[in-house]
Amino acid sequence: MPIGLAHEGANRNDHLLLEGTLDSIPIRRPQPSAEKPQGLCLDKAYDNNGTRELVSGYRFVPHIRSRGEEIKDKLRVPGWRARRWVVEACHSWLNRNRGVLIRWSKKKENHLALLMLASGLIAFKKAHEAVLQAASEAA
Repeated sequence: MPIGLAHEGANRNDHLLLEGTLDSIPIRRPQPSAEKPQGLCLDKAYDNNGTRELVSGYRFVPHIRSRGEEIKDKLRVPGWRARRWVVEACHSWLNRNRGVLIRWSKKKENHLALLMLASGLIAFKKAHEAVLQAASEAA
């Protein structure tokens, strides 16, 4: 489920929003340790030194696909499929809300409010599904 949110225009590179996204996480996360490191999976658009330093500054272990790495795996391993990143699944969930998919709001504050509402609905639905699944397993 979405845990952080930063938004800009469609012409802005994703890696420029990474710091704002990491700063916007509302839930205090446990401190990472050598026994329990915390990873951050990013795609090849984030494959640069500035991103690696930023992620390390937040005490995450960066897992960044290098450019051309997926092509090598595809050629080497028969039947190999690219991994679907978590952020892509989150974008899919957000795009199920028409007000987010097609931006009708002109003010950035209104669009941010719609994104927050959609993220809250996603979190509620995921929590509700988990409760129902736990109840059915207990029965």
